[in-house]
Amino acid sequence: MPALLLSVFLLVGVGAATGIAGDPFPSGAPTPAAAPGTGAPPSATPAGALPFDLPGPAALRSGEAGGKLVFAHYFTPYPLSLDNASADADYYTRNYLDPAGENGRHQRYGGLLRDRPLPVPPKDGDWEYANLQQEVRTARDAGIDGFTLDLLSLTGKNWERAQQLMRAAHAVDPAFKIVPMPDMTALDTDDPAVLAGAVATLAASPAAHRLADGRLVLSPFKAEQKDPAWWSRVIDTLRTRYGIRTAFVPLFLDLDAHAAAFAPISHGFSEWGSRSYTGQEGAAADARRAHDLGKIWMQPVSVQDARPNQGIYDEAGNTATLRSTWTHAIEDGADWVQLTTWNDYSEGSQFAPSLHNGHAYLDLTSYYLTRFKTGRWPRIVRDTLYLTARTQFADAGPAGAQSLLMSLRKGSAPARDTVEVLSFLTAPGTVRTAVGRTTREYGAPAGVHAELLPLGPGISSARLLRDGRAPAEVELPYPADRTVPVQDLQYYAATSGRPGWAQGR
Repeated sequence: MPALLLSVFLLVGVGAATGIAGDPFPSGAPTPAAAPGTGAPPSATPAGALPFDLPGPAALRSGEAGGKLVFAHYFTPYPLSLDNASADADYYTRNYLDPAGENGRHQRYGGLLRDRPLPVPPKDGDWEYANLQQEVRTARDAGIDGFTLDLLSLTGKNWERAQQLMRAAHAVDPAFKIVPMPDMTALDTDDPAVLAGAVATLAASPAAHRLADGRLVLSPFKAEQKDPAWWSRVIDTLRTRYGIRTAFVPLFLDLDAHAAAFAPISHGFSEWGSRSYTGQEGAAADARRAHDLGKIWMQPVSVQDARPNQGIYDEAGNTATLRSTWTHAIEDGADWVQLTTWNDYSEGSQFAPSLHNGHAYLDLTSYYLTRFKTGRWPRIVRDTLYLTARTQFADAGPAGAQSLLMSLRKGSAPARDTVEVLSFLTAPGTVRTAVGRTTREYGAPAGVHAELLPLGPGISSARLLRDGRAPAEVELPYPADRTVPVQDLQYYAATSGRPGWAQGR
């Protein structure tokens, strides 16, 4: 089914998010038979997709650029496909996007997810492994150095997928690295030896990220769930039992409360961070605190966050959160960056190509990533427009059976109803916009410029006009409406660099 038609089909059943998805196919359970497939699409970024010329992987991994690492947080419950079925009737469509899916267990919050990975065709053979390889290629081709791998469990499908990802990464690109990230909100072991054994299993893969001195990088999520003494036992067990020296980079939900206590055992620090553009005031102080303690700093960079099943969301301000978090990583001297997240659709925080965003957020990240790694802003050589908007107003009440509604997280910016045109222009030009029936024109300068428009019902579009030509135009093929079946407060995105809705190719 063409992507645009599929998107219309799925809009009827957009659903809600969860912190940890249930496993629809437990280890060893049969999955639907594979349909004949066409294999993975070409992985290289199409010519003209970006407003600048992205340096190749070798250039981004050498010299000054090679010392600045960018990882994307990989969440194992949401691979490209869960059952190798056609996207119009696969597990995502039937059970995660449909409020009545999984026997109605997600109906209270309108369904499990609001977006999904960009659909891929069914494949012959080991389709799960092939899809993981495709994800590695997509990340690598965007300039990303590797994944931080969220370890939700040490058995079952998520654990098997984690091991598969290690193999896929090395097979696609031996320089693409994986950082084990034990998720201390989900793992059910209190035994440091058990966790050390699991980490050692992953460390046996050549894809496991090691520093130049050979130390394995280990970066637990919510490290403060266990005290420094517990983590010291994990580190000691890795060294004495498995011969693995460790560079410990804990990720905190509360850096201020735990940095000093963890400093003696840590190589660096990170934090999950705020997902609202007004919540970044402390980012510079966090980086400074880590550096003052002699540690590296891994800056969180994010797009947005909306969690229907938890009843919370952050006001991302179109691309304001993305631009702000990248700016802090660049200006505050971060050593590494973690994109939070690559594919956690249950938080609506995905950078990975998705049904509703195509490659737009990932393409934007390639621009800022290049500046972060090389120290120089890329030269804009192609006029490119990015358009972001919600498909409903922030105060819209769903007409369906959804009873749990999202409200703003404490500390978030106030809700706003805006369309944003983010332009990357080689020279000044006129941008003509349409939001439903309302049209406007404004002069846009050369370089990067964000223009906000009031959200209105209908389709939004933007067109660049210069010298009697229209070198760039973009339309967001999802109309905004005041009457909606479920609450969906994610920003949708489109880019003129990938025209039509074949943005995933």
